[in-house]
Amino acid sequence: MIVTKLGAIDIGSNSIKCLLVNVVFKDGYTHYKKVSIVRLPIRLGEDVFTYGKVQKESKKRFIEGMRAFAHILNVHGVESARAVATSAMREAKNGDSIVRRVLRKTGIEIEIIDGEEEARLVFSSKIYDVIKASENNFVYIDVGGGSTEISIIENKKVLISRSFNVGGVRLMNDLVDQKEWEDMETWVKLHAARIKNKVAIGAGGNINKLHKLSRKPVEEPLTSTYLENQLEIISKLSLDERITELGLNFDRADVIIHALPIYLKAMKWAGTGKMYVPKIGVSDGLIRDMYHKEFKTVAEGSFINDVIDNNNHK
Repeated sequence: MIVTKLGAIDIGSNSIKCLLVNVVFKDGYTHYKKVSIVRLPIRLGEDVFTYGKVQKESKKRFIEGMRAFAHILNVHGVESARAVATSAMREAKNGDSIVRRVLRKTGIEIEIIDGEEEARLVFSSKIYDVIKASENNFVYIDVGGGSTEISIIENKKVLISRSFNVGGVRLMNDLVDQKEWEDMETWVKLHAARIKNKVAIGAGGNINKLHKLSRKPVEEPLTSTYLENQLEIISKLSLDERITELGLNFDRADVIIHALPIYLKAMKWAGTGKMYVPKIGVSDGLIRDMYHKEFKTVAEGSFINDVIDNNNHK
């Protein structure tokens, strides 16, 4: 048995997350065992989408959070870790300087990635194995705090992807341009129209939380009717009630009613009434990507050598 300890940091617009995984290679099979995930409610997007940069107080909290993540990675003795930042840091005027400062203070190198790389990382996480869908055609909808990534998939192959500046935190702060909505609608209708027998795949913290509240198995899709009903119920609750009665985090309770309509609109434009929620994100993709690029060949080679040695000693 070969155990590889890996870490992944996902720096989003609504929160930052640190995932730790033990990748276990045994008897020719690879198993991903989640050790822990730490989520910090540092809402970088609220600053960036309003002021164009990360403000002083948020920057201070963010760097402290990255210090904490560095300690966590060190305590667990990870063999490799990768940190990526998405929409908010892409747009922040001071994003590059913050990345340099984090590297100096913590030793963590942050990559600012685009929407296509986000989608690639998520799709490297065996989504289709998780949802066990009978369908082969999908519209992938990943709603973040600052942007929404949409991919059109036919026969489980991504045909085209695009990122739109429509996200939960942006909407909550009334910072989404109407033209962005129109561009998103036109693009989805154009590219999804010719794909038949399709269903949606939803990604992002808000849809993950709603699926958890539904208590449905991951193999069972949510319907657009269910999403609409839940959005109506949640919208009628006060912020306090969403936290106390639904168990939502403080930074999830306000943004969720702004994020869910994005999924519903995209599903309507795509012409599908069902959505699978695999609960797989960028951090999961980072772990698999690292393992396949840096460790898989060595682990498999060691396994093959052990088999040969065992056969030679028989």
